[in-house]
Amino acid sequence: MHHIEPYYRWRDRYISSKDARSPFYGRVYSEFEFSNKIYNYFIHPQWDEFGSPTLYIKVIFADYEAGYVIIEMLGEWNDCIQNDIMFLKQDVVDLMTEEGIHKFIFIGENILNFHGGDDDYYQEWSEEVREEGGWICFLNLREHVIEEMAQARLQFHVYFDAPFDEFNWRPYKPQLLFEKINTYMRNPSKLILPG
Repeated sequence: MHHIEPYYRWRDRYISSKDARSPFYGRVYSEFEFSNKIYNYFIHPQWDEFGSPTLYIKVIFADYEAGYVIIEMLGEWNDCIQNDIMFLKQDVVDLMTEEGIHKFIFIGENILNFHGGDDDYYQEWSEEVREEGGWICFLNLREHVIEEMAQARLQFHVYFDAPFDEFNWRPYKPQLLFEKINTYMRNPSKLILPG
């Protein structure tokens, strides 16, 4: 687990700890000291904690003028016991929404498991962003995570699964990645996703 680090190739364009509008502004990271864990496994120190003991994130790009953010995730998402969505919504999403972010792209390939609970926070979040013309999208979730999210009925509030389950997003610059997804949200027939 400690070898999985957040995507770093956009750091010349954006660093959340240097963004005064980011919930993670001013954070200091160690490259050598591993202190955060998911269960008994240390994780790379660049991941940000936000209240969950098993789920970590990294804001890898934010554009306040265009109103979108790209967030990478790592760990086990547990709404059933830890109410991770509450922490994510209150301590990250709400702060970013106040700064004008209404379009959320989550990179989910390192979400190991999902345990659903009530969908109230998802419904509230979805309604809030849709009022502003926004949306919530998850890319590259593992097959069993897609099934777990579908069992929790999250498909009524967020976008995941096809065509977002095998999206090779890394070759793109953040603006182009956003434009491709935003184009799809406006007109689903226009999305051509790379394999």
